[in-house]
Amino acid sequence: MKRGRKTNEANSSSSEETTEKESKRHKVIDEKTIVVRSPDWANLLQDIILQVFQYLPLLDRAHASQVCRSWNQVFHMPDLWRCFEFELNQPATSYLRATHPELIKQIIKRHSNHLQYVSFKVVDSSKESAEAACDILSQLVNCSLKTLGLISTARPSFMDLPKSHFISALTVVFVNSKSLSSLKIDDTPVDDPSLKVLVANNSDTLKLLKMSSCPHVSPAGILCVADQCHGLRELALNYHLLSDELLLALSSEKHVRLEHLRIDVVSENPGQTQFHTIQKSSWDAFIKHSPKVNLVMYFFLYEEEFDPFFRYEIPVTHLYFGRSVSKDVLGRVGMTCPRLVELVVCANGLRPLDEELIRIAERCKYLSAVGLGECEVSCSAFVEFVKMCGGRLSQLSIMEEVLIPDQKYSLEQIHWEVSKHLGRVWFPDMMPTW
Repeated sequence: MKRGRKTNEANSSSSEETTEKESKRHKVIDEKTIVVRSPDWANLLQDIILQVFQYLPLLDRAHASQVCRSWNQVFHMPDLWRCFEFELNQPATSYLRATHPELIKQIIKRHSNHLQYVSFKVVDSSKESAEAACDILSQLVNCSLKTLGLISTARPSFMDLPKSHFISALTVVFVNSKSLSSLKIDDTPVDDPSLKVLVANNSDTLKLLKMSSCPHVSPAGILCVADQCHGLRELALNYHLLSDELLLALSSEKHVRLEHLRIDVVSENPGQTQFHTIQKSSWDAFIKHSPKVNLVMYFFLYEEEFDPFFRYEIPVTHLYFGRSVSKDVLGRVGMTCPRLVELVVCANGLRPLDEELIRIAERCKYLSAVGLGECEVSCSAFVEFVKMCGGRLSQLSIMEEVLIPDQKYSLEQIHWEVSKHLGRVWFPDMMPTW
C-alpha cells in the first residue's frame, strides 16, 4: 500500500511538473506572438512615413493621416507638398475615384506656400474637370512654383473652357511664381499675351518650355520667349511655331546653348495643312551656336505631305515616323541627316527598304538606335546594314515580320549573323518596343 501510495505521489508530482512546463512554454509562445502581432506603427521613423505618403494619391493621404498623431504630423510636413500632381476627373465619366473639391481647397489653404512642383492631369474629357483645374490654379496666389504642368490625357478638356477664364487662372501663377523654371502645357487655349506675362515675371529662371497643340500661340509669341528667356535650355513645340527668326534668336550670343529641341510635325487632315520651309542658313547658325543640341522630330504626316522636308541637310538627331513613310522620303533621310542618332519607322509600303537602309548606314555615322515596324527588308540587306553600323548599334528593335528570307539567309540564320556583327546576342522582336 505504501509502495502504491508513493507511486501515485510520484506520478502526481511528475504530472504537475509537466503541466507547469507546458504552461511556461505556452506563456513564452504567447508573449512572442504578442510581440510579433503588435507592431507599433506610430513609432515608425517620420522619414519612412514621408516616403510612403509621397506615393499616395491625395485622398489616400488624407485617410492615412487619421491613423494616429504621428502620421497626421507627417501629413502636414512641408516636404510632402513640394511636389504634387492633381488628378482630376468626374465620377460619371471615369472609373477613377474623384478627389473631393473641399479636400483640395483645404490642402491649398494650408500648403500652397509649400508647393513648388505642380502638375494637373485631367484624365477625362469633361469640361467640369478642366474648370476644377482652373479653380485650383486661381487659388495659387501664395506659392512660388518652379514647375507647372497642364496635361489633358483625354481631349477635349481645357480647349472647351472660355479662353478668358483659362488665361485668367494661368496668369495668376505666372505673376505670383517669379521663379518658374519649367512649363509644360498641352491642348490649352494659352495665347501670346499670356506668354508675355510669363516672360515678364520669369525670364531669368525659365529653362524648359514644352507646348503641344496650343492653337492660339503664334510664332511671334514663341519668339518673344526666346528673345527674353536667355537661360532656356529645352524647347518643345509644334512645327507651325518654328521659324527662321526663332532659330536665329536661339543662336544669338546672349542666349545659352540649347540642349534639347523637339518638333512635332502633325497633320490631322490630309491635304489641308501647308508646311513652310526652314532655310538651311538658319539651321546652320543654330547648330554653330549649339553644336551638341538634340534635335528631335516626330512626323505624323501623310505621304503626300512630306515634299517640303529633307530637301537639304538638316541637323536632326532623333527621327520618328508615326505614320507610313515612302521609300523616297527614307532615301532623302540618308542623304540629308548626317547627325542622325536614332531612327524609328512605324510603317512603310510593301516595297523593301534595302537600298534606303544601306544609304543610311553609309552616311549616318552616328546612328546607334533603329526601330522598324510594318516594313520589309531582305535578310541579306539587313545583315549588310548591321555589318556597316557595327557595334555602335546599341538598340536594334526589328519586328520579325519585317525580315524577308532570301537565298543567302533564313530567319534562323539571321539571328546568328546579326549577333556576330553586334558583338552580343540579338533576336527579332515579337512586338514593338518603342
